[in-house]
Amino acid sequence: MTQASNQHHDVSIESTIQDNKSSVPHTSFSPYQQKFHIQPQSGDLKGPSGIVFNKGDYEITYQWLAEQAVALYQMTSENLVDFKTANEVMTHKHFQKDIRVSREHAFVFNKTIYYMYTRYSKTEADTYLNQQVISKKDEDGQLGVKEHVFIPHAPKGYQNLEHPSTLIRDDKLYVVIGAQREDLTGCVLLYQAEHPEAKWTFLGEIKTELKTMESTWQYPELFQLSGKDILLFLPKMHQQSEMTNVNQSGYIIGHLDFDTLQFQHEPFQLLDHGFDFDAPQTFVDEVGRRVMIASMNHSDVVYPTDHQGSANCLTLPRTLMLEEGKLKQKPYMNLRKLRGEKETALGYANKFVKQLHPYDGTQYELVVDILENEAQAFEFQLRATRDEYVVVRYQSKTKEVILDRFDSGKLPVGCASTKTLAVLPSDLYQLRIFVDTTSIEVFCNEGERVLTSRIFPTQDGNKIRVSTDSGQVYLNIAKYDLSSVD
Repeated sequence: MTQASNQHHDVSIESTIQDNKSSVPHTSFSPYQQKFHIQPQSGDLKGPSGIVFNKGDYEITYQWLAEQAVALYQMTSENLVDFKTANEVMTHKHFQKDIRVSREHAFVFNKTIYYMYTRYSKTEADTYLNQQVISKKDEDGQLGVKEHVFIPHAPKGYQNLEHPSTLIRDDKLYVVIGAQREDLTGCVLLYQAEHPEAKWTFLGEIKTELKTMESTWQYPELFQLSGKDILLFLPKMHQQSEMTNVNQSGYIIGHLDFDTLQFQHEPFQLLDHGFDFDAPQTFVDEVGRRVMIASMNHSDVVYPTDHQGSANCLTLPRTLMLEEGKLKQKPYMNLRKLRGEKETALGYANKFVKQLHPYDGTQYELVVDILENEAQAFEFQLRATRDEYVVVRYQSKTKEVILDRFDSGKLPVGCASTKTLAVLPSDLYQLRIFVDTTSIEVFCNEGERVLTSRIFPTQDGNKIRVSTDSGQVYLNIAKYDLSSVD
């Protein structure tokens, strides 16, 4: 999702940085610039920090870091595809040495945009006091000029409160916030108020069946889809699982009784099975769809672009839907506006590696419909050269979709494995794959499972190949070149 330029009204990220040279040092530009994802041309994007739809526009805010200078930037869009502006909305004085701000959440109340965030203030004992703060935009669009501390300290029996987010249920305003019990296990707390700037009442802990997940539950959000309550959160796990990373963003589905705070729910599920998915935020679009955007990064990994002064981007927007009681993530419908030239193929693939002609490219959407499958396994090699490629593989017997970046080019440092997988609840019948300069997002069976990862192939890695282990598979393939929308 590139930024459209406009001589009279639009301000690019680059020009914004240049205009603020005195307070935000300018960094070098990376050759790995994404084409249709939100990514600063320099510096480190720290994740989504407030997304709302207001007065005909979407406002997407993110924290940006360059050479220890921090700012909060905002982009606007009419369609979540074409982003027109990049404006600083929180001044640098709010990111001082002794004060830190983490994970903003935006919401609209009575036609006013508010932001909630956790503010960490350094104490004389050289520790940090975290307080929950609300700020609304002033007439100039600035944030943080007037702040209201609505949770000054943790309630008895809890600690490390952070990452508040709001919901409205039965015309009442609530906040869920991640916390930690005294035994260091994680949980989510619930508060209620009549107005964002009024007194907030602590209602208690949301009681789940997840009693042993350690550390604070970060980035919680609570909302409803098709009459079911869904709680999103990120438990920081010390042990890795399913060959992915410790950023195990996930969810539980069920029913929350707001009187007893008892949550009857199904087992915890991952939101994404790839390597690089963190800090998701959801919001409601102009017609009421629940949409999610996350940071495409791993907090404990060093990426090949880090030394160039550039790192991280946001994922594509995904529509969250509940179908037959199961949560699905589907690429946001307006992403079709990015589609350019289309190439199609219909036929059988077998054990002989077949390079698709004239298929090539470095930024594209690949839609693969599996019409017949008699193969034990089949795989696609994407962004391929003679020696390098990213593998998307399907194991028919186990219903596993495997993403392998062992031979994909430069690799991030600090990730335990080069291979990750998702187990499908049913046979694979469709893959929808978005490939950008340094990323891949794989949607399986219309969003039953998703795998998101950063990749760093060479610039000439543009081939697409397909093969099977044994047997054959009958495929209908469509490839769309992707570009920005003017």
